Amino acid sequence: MTGVRHSYGRGAEAVTALGPLSLEIPAGEFLVLVGPSGCGKSTLLRLIAGFEHATEGAVEVFGERPEPGEQAGIVFQQPRLFPWRTVGDNIGLALKYAGVPRAERGERVGELLERVGLADTAGRRVWQISGGQQQRVAIARALAGGKRLLLLDEPFAALDALTRERLQEDLRTVSAETGTTSVFVTHSVDEAVFLGTRAIVLTNRPGTVALDIPIGLPRTGADPAELRGLPAYAALRAEIGTAVREAAGRHPRTSRHFRTTRGEGS
Repeated sequence: MTGVRHSYGRGAEAVTALGPLSLEIPAGEFLVLVGPSGCGKSTLLRLIAGFEHATEGAVEVFGERPEPGEQAGIVFQQPRLFPWRTVGDNIGLALKYAGVPRAERGERVGELLERVGLADTAGRRVWQISGGQQQRVAIARALAGGKRLLLLDEPFAALDALTRERLQEDLRTVSAETGTTSVFVTHSVDEAVFLGTRAIVLTNRPGTVALDIPIGLPRTGADPAELRGLPAYAALRAEIGTAVREAAGRHPRTSRHFRTTRGEGS
């Protein structure tokens, strides 16, 4: 995206939620957006998803203007599953819309559920599984479409701490295995460090980039507890946490420059 601004309302009542902002997301990256409430994180995600179109500037996904359901699989804060369908049928419906032949759907459903740690749940109704399991199904459903981009808007925010941590570990593993490009919105600094290959902190509204930093932690072969205990992990968490606190109190007109280890214009 280049020179993007996005406003709500018109004339004197218009409120600029985001921008100016230019951003490139390389294929295979797990980008985490973090910042204070109202900084434009979800707005940015909606622009990438094609639910809204930027007031100014251009947003492209794989060289095309984004349209809902075309380029990206999406996971929301709530699972939004069909409660009258089984777990397998919820995923099977996504496979149907993705053009997967009926004869192949059963096997694909099994593969996707196994990938998110729910291999034995295909025949259960949605109301028969926990909230954390429902969110895993939502992730499997998003992956079912075979999209190269996965967008996640605070998908673990409503879960208890233990379930949230387990799902973070699951998502991290799935991301490493599939190589899917991901954009993840969160308020949690710890979640940003644990999940991301890169983190961007947005300033207070209108959201611009306050910090753009790579997360150079191992993606595979690392025990989650050991990973969280690394000095590098603590240092990243401290740097991002400081940037979030500074961004929350920063007047939007003073946020023209940002700290980055990736270089201007990345």
